Amino acid sequence: MNIYDVDFLQHNAPSSLDSGFFNRDALEVAEDLLGKVIHFSQKGLWLRARIIETEAYYLDDKSSHSSLGYTENRCALFADPGTIYMYYAHGGDSLNFSCQGNGNAVLIKSGYPSCKKGDSTDAIDMMQANNPTRTGQPRPLSRLCAGQTLLCKSLGIKVRDWNNQQLTPGQFELQDDSYAPESIIQTTRLGIHPQRDAHLPYRFIDAKFARNCTKNPLRVRNWHNGQEYTIFRP
Repeated sequence: MNIYDVDFLQHNAPSSLDSGFFNRDALEVAEDLLGKVIHFSQKGLWLRARIIETEAYYLDDKSSHSSLGYTENRCALFADPGTIYMYYAHGGDSLNFSCQGNGNAVLIKSGYPSCKKGDSTDAIDMMQANNPTRTGQPRPLSRLCAGQTLLCKSLGIKVRDWNNQQLTPGQFELQDDSYAPESIIQTTRLGIHPQRDAHLPYRFIDAKFARNCTKNPLRVRNWHNGQEYTIFRP
């Protein structure tokens, strides 16, 4: 592993986000989550990933889980803002947070491995051990958290442990280290059926990390700024 490939926190004393951060419109939360850092404790180590890609969902959005109605498994979507909602996608775990208004939430789509300056590489090594390639080799840092299930697998965040739970100091935290994206890409979400509101531009990407997200809109053939996606400064 090349330690220079790791994203470093801007300072070693970041502030933690509370439920008030999520008590806003889902689109606003999805944009503002870019750059925040997931801190997850596993076996005495803090595993960290900076959020680089998010997707917003609403109750009246045909592609949202909440549009299918209230169930025990989906109750977190109808709970207080900041409640963790997790589900299985393609056999892997996916992480979401409820927002203002019943059924509204943000999916954490991708992250990038992060650590504090001066830390050992033990936490990054554990993330790679959690999420090896299909041949058992260490997954490159650039793709270690490049997708909602890869992110959760690398950090060790499980549906069975965290669905309908709250962020917990010392175990699972979201922190702000004062990093902010210089530019943001807004585009359509991924894996949405054409008849289920696939046209909605509810996906946000930190442009600095576009090559490390699930699917880089800047590399899609015949896609253009101002049409299939928009780049803006927050």
